[in-house]
Amino acid sequence: MGSMFRSEEMALCQLFIQPEAAYLSVSELGETGTVQFRDLNSSVNYFQRKFVNEVRRCDEMERKLRYIEAEVKKEDVPVAEIVGDLPRAPIPREVIDLEAHIEKTEHDILELTHNAVNLKSNYLELSELQHVLEKTQVFFTEQEEANDSITRALINEEQQYPTTTGRGRLEFVAGVVNRERVPAFERMLWRISRGNVFLRQSELEKPLEDPNTGNEIYKTVFVAFFQGEQLKSRIKKVCAGFHASLYSCPNSNAERLEMLKGVRTRLEDLNLVLNQTHDHRQRVLHNVAKEIPNWSIMVRKMKAIYHTMNLFNMDVTKKCLIGECWVPMADLTMVQSCLTEGSRLCGSSIPSFLNVIHTDEDPPTFNRSNKFTKGFQNLIDSYGVASYREANPALYTIITFPFLFSVMFGDTGHGLILTIFGAWMVIWEKKLSAKKTDNEIWNIFFAGRYIILLMGIFSIYTGIIYNDIFSKSVNIFGSSWRVEFTGKELMENKHLQPDPATTAGYAQVPYPMGLDPAWALAENKIIFLNSYKMKLSIIFGVVHMIFGVCVSVINIIHFKKYASLVLEFLPQLLFLILLFAYLAALMIIKWILYSAAAKGTDWEPRCAPSVLIIFINMMLGGGQGPSESSSSAVNETLATVVQPCPKWMYPNQDIVQDVFKYGALLCAPVLLFGKPLYWLITNKSSKKRQNNGAASQDIELESSNFPSNGDTLNSVSRNHGGGHDDHEKDSFSEIMIHQAIHTIEYILSTVSHTASYLRLWALSLAHAQLSEVLWVQIFTQGIKFAPDTEYVGGITIFIAFAMWSFFTIAILVLMEGLSAFLHTLRLHWVEFMSKFYEGHGHLFQPFCFKSIIDTASTEEDED
Repeated sequence: MGSMFRSEEMALCQLFIQPEAAYLSVSELGETGTVQFRDLNSSVNYFQRKFVNEVRRCDEMERKLRYIEAEVKKEDVPVAEIVGDLPRAPIPREVIDLEAHIEKTEHDILELTHNAVNLKSNYLELSELQHVLEKTQVFFTEQEEANDSITRALINEEQQYPTTTGRGRLEFVAGVVNRERVPAFERMLWRISRGNVFLRQSELEKPLEDPNTGNEIYKTVFVAFFQGEQLKSRIKKVCAGFHASLYSCPNSNAERLEMLKGVRTRLEDLNLVLNQTHDHRQRVLHNVAKEIPNWSIMVRKMKAIYHTMNLFNMDVTKKCLIGECWVPMADLTMVQSCLTEGSRLCGSSIPSFLNVIHTDEDPPTFNRSNKFTKGFQNLIDSYGVASYREANPALYTIITFPFLFSVMFGDTGHGLILTIFGAWMVIWEKKLSAKKTDNEIWNIFFAGRYIILLMGIFSIYTGIIYNDIFSKSVNIFGSSWRVEFTGKELMENKHLQPDPATTAGYAQVPYPMGLDPAWALAENKIIFLNSYKMKLSIIFGVVHMIFGVCVSVINIIHFKKYASLVLEFLPQLLFLILLFAYLAALMIIKWILYSAAAKGTDWEPRCAPSVLIIFINMMLGGGQGPSESSSSAVNETLATVVQPCPKWMYPNQDIVQDVFKYGALLCAPVLLFGKPLYWLITNKSSKKRQNNGAASQDIELESSNFPSNGDTLNSVSRNHGGGHDDHEKDSFSEIMIHQAIHTIEYILSTVSHTASYLRLWALSLAHAQLSEVLWVQIFTQGIKFAPDTEYVGGITIFIAFAMWSFFTIAILVLMEGLSAFLHTLRLHWVEFMSKFYEGHGHLFQPFCFKSIIDTASTEEDED
């Protein structure tokens, strides 16, 4: 939990590794994920680095693996999942064997694929030829019957057009063309022949398989009859343009039948060979599918190792690799053990070691988290990564976030739904995390499963406090209100008010826990809840903001800015306490002092003042008491009837309020001028000490008989002093402007942030009223209009309950829950964290194989 309180202390280390041990040492560091390497070769082109050839080898192996995996998926062969730990990166002497194995596998699959494509191409050609022979048999039979008339017509046409070549002989071209190209193909033939081509066609009922892609293609068999060699060449060009396959077909019927018989025999033999080839290919792919995950992970680890080694620098002797990395101080021992293990595995006699170096660079921020705290840490990092060693808000957010959410989402029934959903994800988290999915909404829900669980539990608690379960109240302990009226009085009077102070024989005892169920029947329920929840939201908001200001003390003490403790923290805290904490205290005082049991005294309910009016009069300097009316005539009339109420809630209230008001006003100039004046005083004293040191140095130089050098040093000192004055002037003005902006922002934001917490009241009231509307308008009305018959009424109630359940989950749980979540997130990011959180850091991103592989898998799933 110490890491959640503040980011871990980081150290910049130099690693001195022998070249032969570098691969294995980096591999060990990648398994632990404890270091973030820096690029020492930023000025060197990536393609000129030492291990770029090794990276290219890994890229080539990845390309081959992608091809193998694509072939496996094309055949719908299931890829085995990795059970247990991930395989480690191969040692250097195993890399050659792995590369050779992958290359051989790729070559075998390529050869099998090429052979399969050739066989399928032959099968496709023979199938098309078979269809051509079968379909054209009908065409030729019909053609022989009309041959005489067509021949005579062609002879007459030849006599009219003497340019036509070829006489008396009718030729034909047969083939297969894609079905979608047939209309255009037919129009083109008509145009080039001017209508002198007789085209017969027949669609194939069953689709054929494309040998390259495996897709189904639909084709049409055609026969084009024509006369003349010139027309023949044109038709063949058109067929080539439309990618039609032409096949030679004998003229005689006997030859066609003989050829068809031979084609069918060859198809049967080829089909047998194709089945055997497919079975052999399946066996090879099934064996490869078992190894692909391990190969992919091993190659990715190798590539990551060589990428990391390219960040290293070579010493002048070129016998040692030097790397720099950020390491958590708690993991220095682990990093040293990884280096030792890498040297041991490679058999190096010279050990590798690390050296912690000093730097002025800001270290990365690293908050060690587990599966429970990770979700809360992600909420904070989404706003901005904490500065190095800054107080981490995620620790406090674990409690404050679900609590403020539950204030807006306070319903025991809805909270129970959230709790069940969150508990289901937590209990089955291992099984659910194993099912990797690219559904972004589900991934967000699953990553925040512990947040959802806590939000549900806290919502159940606040629902009990509000006495609200699906908009209904429960009477567990018995109401503290007693009805003292007779039945006649109840029937004659529409508006009656029970008095808990004068119950016959009953002592006034508040409801043991939560809200009295009698308020569910009251006509002024909304008015009461409106005041109740609004005051609660102000109190919670003020406490939350005061806590945020107090957290800033952690940063002040850690960074040793003790002047800020007096010049910033105390004025901010006093301003918040003297005004807004006093406002919250007045609400609590009002709840304590004024009671129905104090009838006839100064603390009866009619004398209870308006806290808002008190606060406005306090800020505006109004002298009139809170319970005094603006109309003196009304006061005189009331004074004759009832006892006048006291002017103030407690003695010397006016003096206390004046002290608080002027004390809060005095905090503003302290915030505005305190830090700039402190900076000016401290810089003047430091400048005086520097001048005294320079003067004493000049005296020593003059006594050493070095006048020329002494004059030079004096001139340098004077020039430096003049420059420092200019820098001081600029810095003072910058600090003054910055502090003015900070002061105005804090004072104004204190008012706006207090009002911003009223969203707790608004959303809570809206959630309760919307829940009641759904219950009354859907479920209650459905029951009211249900028929008296047993079966039909039961079905109607079932339908009404189903509709009510659907809208409850869709609107109240999902939509209202998301709205409350976003408002809670805003209250933490703006109202709470702005009091102490800078968020100017950069995240610690260690070299970790698990993160690299998960990121690569996510990118592949998205593609």
